[in-house]
Order: sequence, then structure tokens, then C-alpha cells
Amino acid sequence: MVGSNGKADTVPEAPPGAGLPGQALLDSFLLYLRDIRDASPHTLRNYSADITAFLGYLQSISPSYELKYVDRGIVRSYLTQLQVGRKSKTTRQRKLSALKSFFRHLTREGHLDHNVLAAVRGPKGEHRLPGFLDTEEVVRLVEAPDRSNLLGLRDRAILELLYSSGIRVSELVGLNLEDVDLVGEVVKVRGKGKKQRIAPMGRHATVALSDYLDSPERRRGNAPRDAVFLNRCGGRLTTRSVARRVVKYVRQTALKIGVSPHTLRHTFATHLLNAGADLRSIQELLGHKSLATTVIYTHVSTEKMQEVYTKSHPRA
Repeated sequence: MVGSNGKADTVPEAPPGAGLPGQALLDSFLLYLRDIRDASPHTLRNYSADITAFLGYLQSISPSYELKYVDRGIVRSYLTQLQVGRKSKTTRQRKLSALKSFFRHLTREGHLDHNVLAAVRGPKGEHRLPGFLDTEEVVRLVEAPDRSNLLGLRDRAILELLYSSGIRVSELVGLNLEDVDLVGEVVKVRGKGKKQRIAPMGRHATVALSDYLDSPERRRGNAPRDAVFLNRCGGRLTTRSVARRVVKYVRQTALKIGVSPHTLRHTFATHLLNAGADLRSIQELLGHKSLATTVIYTHVSTEKMQEVYTKSHPRA
């Protein structure tokens, strides 16, 4: 519906379709992200959904609306409608970021004369400190799987590896047997943009992974020769399956709600920082492109330090 000011009263969550203004340009942009930027399927889905929603907003203004007519007023009106629709600051910032990338690409490719979004600022992000577990909670979690069966051995290895190495769950499920060095206690992972790095496993994770890989039951299975972590049917495990397994053991051990595979990555970094590791080393271990991404762990450490001080010091 279009209001008296010529703007849509609501922000439609329009599905992808040939009828949207700029749809062909969006399709071309997604191909660029996939083929040139090597974007992940998850990233492509998010970009497609966020930009499609904006194209649907333009269509609600006029079915023949063209991207060359977009100005800062239209974008600000769109962001306002998102706010009215109770979209969080994080969601609004993400959608604007997707649009900025889209319009930057269109300008670079000559489809637009100039990038009208370059000067548009979104809402300040909500700075949420990443959650993490203390040492006792980590021990309870990683020791929860029943190691008397193959799935328990697998899950123990997964939990140990996520905490001991700090790798992303997507990196974990992408591990191949050739990436594992049990003697050197390291794994070779392919991070974002398929950038490779070496991640240390540690003694406990190495033992757990060795027990899983050497299990007679796993060796007897018709498993693909490359994948490290397999599902019940012998196929490569997915990130969603890992998340479900983590939730299972979180409930089993009565840990705090909201613990996910990524929580173990945060815990890895926080424990290293609290033990005196420097940020540059943590940056390399996590595979962060920018140190600014790693700096958030200093806030986590400071918050924990303040909590300990308040509880412990007699004159706090």
C-alpha cells in the first residue's frame, strides 16, 4: 500500500521474481558474489533476501520504478519503515550493508552514474558481547557424549576440536582426512574466502579425534574417503547437524541456554586472552582478517575482570 507521501506504508518481504525492478541486476550481482568473490551459500541467501526486500519496496512505490531513480530519501524512508516494522538495529544495519554493496557494484560496473548510498549511514550497531563458558562448564560439555559408541566418539571429537582449536563449525564440517595431522596435533582449515590456515588441536582434541577415526565401526563403514566427520548414513556432517548435537549436550548437562558451536569459538578466544595471549596471536588462530574483529574479546575479558573484582575485593 502507498501512503499519501508517495511511500509504501509497509515493507513487503517480496519473493525473488522477474517482475521486480532491478531483478536482472540483482541476479548479475549474485553471480559476481558467487563466482568472483567466492561468497558462501549462506551469504548469497542473505544478500538475495535483503536486496529483494528493497526491490519489493520500490515496486510498491511504482511497478516501473528503476534503480537509477533511487536517492537517499528513498533509502532513508525504507530504513524508517523497517524501524516501524520493529526490525532490530542489527537487522537494519545488515540490510543497509547489503544495499551498499549492491549499489557499489552497480556503480563500478557502469549501471549507475554514482553511488547514492555512499553517504547513507545506518543505525549504530548493537554491541553484543559474545557469550562464553567457564572452564568447568567446558569440561562438563565436552565430556557429555557417551564414548561407548561411534556417534559418542564423533561428538566428543567435535566438541574437543571446536574448543581446543577455535575453528568455525563450517571449517570443522569441511575437514578432510588429509587435513588432519595427529602427530603434529594440527589441522588445516579452509576459512572464509577459502583462505587456508593451520590450527592447533591440543592433546585432548588429538586423542578424541584419534579415538574416533581409529574406531573399528568407522573403519568398517562405507564412508567417503575424504570427510572427517560423518553422519549416520556415512555422508559428510552438516553445520546444522553439529548445532543440534551441541544443543543436545547443553540440555543434557544443564548449561546456560543459547550455547551454540560458535560459543565454543568465543570461549576459546576468551580463555586464551585471560591466560595472557596477545591479540595478534588470537587473530591468527581465529582466522580474522582484521584485528578490529578480535578486539571485542578485550571487552569480554574486561567485563569478566570487573565481575571478579566486584565479587572478590573487600572494598569494591
